[in-house]
Amino acid sequence: MIPGDYADIMVLCMCQKRRVIECVRIKTMNVPPIVLASNSPRRSEILGWTGLEFSTHPSNIDETPRDGELVEDYVMRLAEQKALVSSNYAPFNGLVLAADTTVADNNELLGKPDDIEDARRMLIQLRGRTHQVHTAVVVSVPSKGIKRQVLCSTDVHMRKYSDAELQAYLDTGDPIDKAGAYAIQHAEFRPVIKFSGCYASVMGFPLCHFEWLLRQMGYGDRKEIPYICQDHLSYSCPIYKHVLRGETVG
Repeated sequence: MIPGDYADIMVLCMCQKRRVIECVRIKTMNVPPIVLASNSPRRSEILGWTGLEFSTHPSNIDETPRDGELVEDYVMRLAEQKALVSSNYAPFNGLVLAADTTVADNNELLGKPDDIEDARRMLIQLRGRTHQVHTAVVVSVPSKGIKRQVLCSTDVHMRKYSDAELQAYLDTGDPIDKAGAYAIQHAEFRPVIKFSGCYASVMGFPLCHFEWLLRQMGYGDRKEIPYICQDHLSYSCPIYKHVLRGETVG
């Protein structure tokens, strides 16, 4: 990669039985300032790993599910609404990044618990079973009317934690602001026993999916992103290559 906004691509062509190498300069764009439409400390932390410039402007929206709405449609709708509400904060050519995460037991939504007893109910329901975590990511350029989105859906296998372990976790207060009433990264509770998808997505922000969106929008590539994510999470991700190829994996 040469300095500036250009990438060199070597194009081979045949001309009068001679192999001619032509250097073609393709325009790519630097990533402009990002408006993060979220007050989630986890999303701010993960986005911060990239070194990209961003500011935080949370969007308050009605998160009530619609009658008969599928979980995947629900989480994407919320991410799109968050991006729309925060679009006024974006400078000219700036990006708006929004995400929403929800936990689902089959098609039953398990959002953030109302209180400790609601958190207890959710964690008892999930104990020893497999559920799904869906995270939708939306990136828009409001000044150009451009929007791209992606959905990451992951199967999560919970361990059979004891009632005492459950109570100890509830006593920390950690479940209250978490979809499904748990944090996969909690060092003491460690609720997940088996996992083979996007760890960052279950935390609330699938970083490689975001990187894929940026590439699709013409903002070049940051080859270090998947390795930075894995290093911070101490997790060997089995799917990042598939994600960056645009395959539907979670």
